[in-house]
Amino acid sequence: MQKLTTPTKEKDIKRSWHKIDVGGKVLGREASKIAQLLIGKSKSYYTPHLDCGDHVVVINAKEVVLTGKKETDKIYTRYSGYPGGLKKITAEQMRENKPTEIVTRAVSGMLPKNKLRARMLTRLHVFEGSENDFEDKLK
Repeated sequence: MQKLTTPTKEKDIKRSWHKIDVGGKVLGREASKIAQLLIGKSKSYYTPHLDCGDHVVVINAKEVVLTGKKETDKIYTRYSGYPGGLKKITAEQMRENKPTEIVTRAVSGMLPKNKLRARMLTRLHVFEGSENDFEDKLK
């Protein structure tokens, strides 16, 4: 009789908490590490059709570094759906208004483009400074 690999079930998934300080670090490099944790690629029981990832708490999002001239040249867009509803904002303005959105959008772009993306993003917790609401779960 052959031993078969048992498929991963939703109840077998164990979620841990990770704290990542992005202050003074390059956005793209840190976003790819965060995406790997949210997807759960490093786990032995990873399967692409299940959400196997962990919770990630990102602190100091306001101090993340953009290389080159991205601070002034990178443009974030959103569209309301109405004629003339295209809104554009530079990374510099985004850092002043919503610094957490810079990290969230970078990580979102590195996650798989399927129905699991929204569920993975609910486990991403981004904070402007070093204070966060999840200190008790991180220990």
